[in-house]
Amino acid sequence: MSTIALQTLPCGVDAAKRLAARLGLACGEIAVHRFPDGELRVAVAPATDTAILYASLDHPNDKLITLLFAAEALRRNGTKRLVLVAPYLCYMRQDAAFHAGEAISQRAMGRLLAATVDRVVTVDAHLHRTPDIRSVFPGIEAENLSAMPAIANALAAGSIDPATVVIGPDMESEPWVNDVANRLRLQHTVARKTRHGDHSVAVSFADPALLSGRPALLVDDIVSSGTTLTAAAKALTAMGATAVDAVVTHALFPPAMIAVFTEAGIRSIRSTDSVPHPTNAIALDEILAAALRSELAMTQLPETTT
Repeated sequence: MSTIALQTLPCGVDAAKRLAARLGLACGEIAVHRFPDGELRVAVAPATDTAILYASLDHPNDKLITLLFAAEALRRNGTKRLVLVAPYLCYMRQDAAFHAGEAISQRAMGRLLAATVDRVVTVDAHLHRTPDIRSVFPGIEAENLSAMPAIANALAAGSIDPATVVIGPDMESEPWVNDVANRLRLQHTVARKTRHGDHSVAVSFADPALLSGRPALLVDDIVSSGTTLTAAAKALTAMGATAVDAVVTHALFPPAMIAVFTEAGIRSIRSTDSVPHPTNAIALDEILAAALRSELAMTQLPETTT
């Protein structure tokens, strides 16, 4: 019988430990030391036949180097299978060169990780023009899980008002909005967004009457600058929404933005724990554990000999 354990980067330890406990695995923390010149020294816990590496890849650059070094140490010490669990997966936005000379970060990141690990598990990756995440990671296994079941369960547990309209702040959010609305049996609609720059957008709705006198719930995968969410909240308030709440998978915005959202009319904003953040309210360990149980089954198979 082969061995398996989970190892985690220093950030996100709490979520990693919950996931390990749900799977019945030991959880080791990868040690990272920064030298004065910025270089890193990385030390892993004892290697197992299968190692699950937990690393949410917000603020990704140092984390990617840490992952490369951790993988080197584990492979050299006997690990045969590396599984990367990255609840937030970086550098997926740019899937094409929009201007001359631009790098396609999604392609470069996919090749880098495919050469490092044997499987990637992530949640609500930003793949709007990439229909299948497996095409990002040539030659290895890859899954893009949905956070919407966990989000819908959390909302249902809070006794959401049945008059609530689920709102997508732009057309890209439609798959998540549709999923949550169907699970909760609520009406939904998606806004039209016109971008005037990185920090300036206009939001409008095809049927403003649908929103008057009713609570609104904004649902999206990523909030980074917060510009779109703020514009949508202001538009909903102007159309007569009685309350505006928001729920997102990945909270990448600075915590100071919460005050800006409140000023724009957002009563509450909740996120999953894909990225450690003050707005975390929805745990992903259940959906991640369900995806990873196949790894446990593999370790229980008897080893073959030749």
